[in-house]
Amino acid sequence: MLSQVFILLWISAGCLSLTEKCETCLGEKLAVTCEFFWRNVCLEFVEETETWYQARSSCEERGGKLLNVRNSSIKMFLSNITREKNTSTFTWWVENGVQTPHRDPTTSLKSSKGKALKEPCTYLKLNPLQLRTSDCKRRRRFLCSHTLVSPSSLENIRKPMDTVGHRSKRDLVHNMGLNVDNITVLLTHAEKKLRHMETTVREPKESMDKFIEYLLDGTNNLNRSFALENPGIIDRIIKCSNALWSLVSQECDFEDNENKDLFERIFEITKAASLKGVDKERITKTPSATVYTSARKPNELAHSVLGSEEDGYVKLPSFSAMESLIGHYDEIIAQVATFSSNPHPSADNISGRVCNIVLSDGKSEILMKNLSEMIEIFLPRPSSSGLTNSTVVMTKDTRSLSQINISDTEMTILFHVEPSINVSLAVFLSYGSPPNSTYYHNKTILNYTDDYRWLITPEMLQKTQGAWYLETSLLNFTLETEVTLNINTYFSRCLYWHTEKLEWSDEGCRVGEKSTPELTQCLCNHMTLFGSSFFVMPNYVDVSRTAELFATVNENYVVLALLCAFYGLYLITLMWACYADRRASSKRKITLLEDSHPGAHYNYLIGIQTGHRRGAGTSANVTIKLTGTEADSTIHTLTDPDKPVFERGSFDMFLLSTPFPLGELKTLRLQQDNSGGHPSWYVSKVTIQDLQTKNVWHFFCNCWLSSDQGDGMTKKTFNSAKTNEIASFRNIFTSRTSTGFRDEHIWVSIVDPPSRSPFTRAQRVSCCMCLLLCTMAINIAFWNIPLDPNSSVLFSMGSIQMTWQDLMVGVQCGLLMFPINILIITIFRSIRPRIVSQSKNDNPDEIFKPPIVTIPTILRETEHLISLVSMNPRNKMSEMLKLEASCDLVPALERLHILIQYIQGESESDNHWVYCSKFLLAGLCNLHMNLEKLDAKNFSSPEEYQSALNTTNLLVRKAEMVFTSHLSNCPAPVRKKKKATAGFKLPWWCVFIGWFLLISISGISTYFTLLYGFQYGKEKSIKWVMSLGLSLFESIFILQPLKVIGVAVVFALLLKPVAVEETEEAAQVLLAQQDRCRRYTGRDML
Repeated sequence: MLSQVFILLWISAGCLSLTEKCETCLGEKLAVTCEFFWRNVCLEFVEETETWYQARSSCEERGGKLLNVRNSSIKMFLSNITREKNTSTFTWWVENGVQTPHRDPTTSLKSSKGKALKEPCTYLKLNPLQLRTSDCKRRRRFLCSHTLVSPSSLENIRKPMDTVGHRSKRDLVHNMGLNVDNITVLLTHAEKKLRHMETTVREPKESMDKFIEYLLDGTNNLNRSFALENPGIIDRIIKCSNALWSLVSQECDFEDNENKDLFERIFEITKAASLKGVDKERITKTPSATVYTSARKPNELAHSVLGSEEDGYVKLPSFSAMESLIGHYDEIIAQVATFSSNPHPSADNISGRVCNIVLSDGKSEILMKNLSEMIEIFLPRPSSSGLTNSTVVMTKDTRSLSQINISDTEMTILFHVEPSINVSLAVFLSYGSPPNSTYYHNKTILNYTDDYRWLITPEMLQKTQGAWYLETSLLNFTLETEVTLNINTYFSRCLYWHTEKLEWSDEGCRVGEKSTPELTQCLCNHMTLFGSSFFVMPNYVDVSRTAELFATVNENYVVLALLCAFYGLYLITLMWACYADRRASSKRKITLLEDSHPGAHYNYLIGIQTGHRRGAGTSANVTIKLTGTEADSTIHTLTDPDKPVFERGSFDMFLLSTPFPLGELKTLRLQQDNSGGHPSWYVSKVTIQDLQTKNVWHFFCNCWLSSDQGDGMTKKTFNSAKTNEIASFRNIFTSRTSTGFRDEHIWVSIVDPPSRSPFTRAQRVSCCMCLLLCTMAINIAFWNIPLDPNSSVLFSMGSIQMTWQDLMVGVQCGLLMFPINILIITIFRSIRPRIVSQSKNDNPDEIFKPPIVTIPTILRETEHLISLVSMNPRNKMSEMLKLEASCDLVPALERLHILIQYIQGESESDNHWVYCSKFLLAGLCNLHMNLEKLDAKNFSSPEEYQSALNTTNLLVRKAEMVFTSHLSNCPAPVRKKKKATAGFKLPWWCVFIGWFLLISISGISTYFTLLYGFQYGKEKSIKWVMSLGLSLFESIFILQPLKVIGVAVVFALLLKPVAVEETEEAAQVLLAQQDRCRRYTGRDML
């Protein structure tokens, strides 16, 4: 029985080719007598229809044999018989030309329709007399010939078949078992048993298994030198195995046979015989298979081709890819067998030739798997392979659309175009509907360099059933001429037979780009799949001896001392981390700028990154001014009374409010007043987000604002970055590297984590400790495990080499250590900050003391209100002169009345009019509230006071009406779509789950580390500690930095800039802004 077999084939959707079923499984043998004589031969025309094998067996049972038509005399005699008996309309099996020789490498016979015949046997057709060949499984009448020796023999011929020549064959298989060491006698009994099996209904399974076992044992017992001297023996063995397979495959229930490994067991005989009988090269042809066997030196197999284009062939990879597996052998026997049909009936849609590949040292097979280079298998495709052809005429303005219905999601589509002239073609792939410039799943450009071919893999199709569309257009084609495209679309798939699961699988194999409609290329990295051992077991430790091993602590304290040192260092670092986290939490909040007008509600979130250079932080007061396409903001001072800002490496966020949108931001002006002990400031970059539309602008500064560093300037204007600057490799790589080391490098991030990350220093220190303990436990479990001498070498460079065992240890360590630690880190990173509700003592209404209202304060606020709305040209309002007396208030209100009427007359609503009218409403509400707090004595006359109060009241009502009207008619702002995963956050209480997992894993790791350490003893523990130090150094200073840099390079190459994170603090500061507006206007809601 084959322990491993590797069979490749291609499948075409909708086409199924299996071994043909027998037409009739049971046939009654009727008594027939001899009627015609020629010389000393009796000719018997048997009217019953049989296969060729059954016909030959029936003739032998009757005491004769199939007629051999070998000369013109017998042909003349047959022609005369035709005139005496009406036999001209029938066909008759005869002996001549039964099979093609096994060593003949010529093409198999073909029928008149061009199809290859599976088993060519000769039959006779009369009137006129003709000799033809056809499939031996066909049922025909047959001609038996009997040699006349005595009257008694003639009498025996006339006896019925069921009483003549009927003897038991039960002892034939038993005789085979007695002669497994004598191949000649064994073959004689095997051939007799096969002739007997041709005439029986069904051979018992036990007898069939014994037949295969004895024939395989006899073949394996052959001496190779004897086999080379007696090639006829090898031919007889192969004929027996082929005859056995033919008989088995003819059974009506063959496809439902539970014994699915029968083909491997029978083919093992052919394979073993071919391997024994090969000297240099040998080609064995049978009606259903062709076996190519070649003996070569290992280095001669490099890029060697085995097989033929007619039957299929295999191209092996370079010698360096196979050297670790075959380099130490003196001679390698390579065998490629191709089969015309699928020997493994299954539910899979299988057609085409099947190929089996074997490498052997003459004694046993060599397992070939996980090769660094692919093995190429080329298999012919049958004509009915699902090929779709179409011809279209294209111009520069037209497109061609092809629809493909996918039912098998594992299929690979080969799309081939043949243009009439040399052009470049753009091809788009989409699902469900035709593609366009914005909707498609994949695209490519075809030209003559790639032969206008596109391989569409199941991954490109997302393994999705349904209608897929391919749109083809001419690329950069300006001529007015027409171009004819011949488009071919066909399906392929490469599978191998899994001998353990007894099913077809495509793991490790894929369709190659050299596939054509006539030939499929399969690329595979193995010849067999799944070795005897996949996982490497760690060192054994007896958990039941815990108390006994822990009692040896006085003799072996190395591992315990190391763990105590690590835990002590952890506790010290944890206390510092907790202190640093408390300081950092006070700096986390977003600052609501105090100099923003309380009635302004168009909000910009400003993030300013101070550099990490020495002395980058500043003590000076920093101001900012924004310039947009529609208006400019006022100058704002970036300060926070509750926390220091612009410290080295900090990322400070501010909420700046304007009365109306500024449009697309163009420039940003920063200025510092050179105050304090260290005024110099190095600003890295500024990010501004429009909270209404979610638009983001980036300003790359990377310069000093200092009088004594850089260019000596304390005020600078920066332009917003363009799209190509944001997506540049330099910007993305720098951002990702900085973020990676400060956030993703778990060890380095303890010192300087991102200021706004929810992943605290204490959590990072604890995760590092957990990772360290896991590393120690897994490292000590797999430390100094016995080497597997059978483990293949995967990589070798000088004295350094990596074996399959080393690779599996690394993979298993990663699977044991990283998933749980990554889960813990992900939980801590993704937790939403806990929002603590304000206590009663913190109520702003109780703390806030309204300012004293006087005429000068009212005049200043009115003047400031008019000044702000006049900054936008769309309001068409000039800035007013300074208000000096109460008599100036009413004219100022009249100017605001004119502006409100102008806004009311605007028929088209947009964000500007909504926020501008809302700002006017808030300012007028504040003015009306302050006027009500005064009395007439503050004005020059009671009439003046009443006029101002009435006018303000009127303006409040009109402003509210205008605001409501524009708000209801204004279209919703266009917001940028956010990815579904961008806002994923866990509830705050998940932090307890993270801590539980962290403590549990740390405790388990500590326990097993101590257990292994006590078991190893003192000397081995010291050696392990030394190797552990090297491993930790490699992880912290080599692997982690390489990972960070690698991720940064990947993101930079993919041109994916760092996204602006959404923060919960933004929602909190907006609530604070609304509360300030409520106190300013005296209203709960505007």
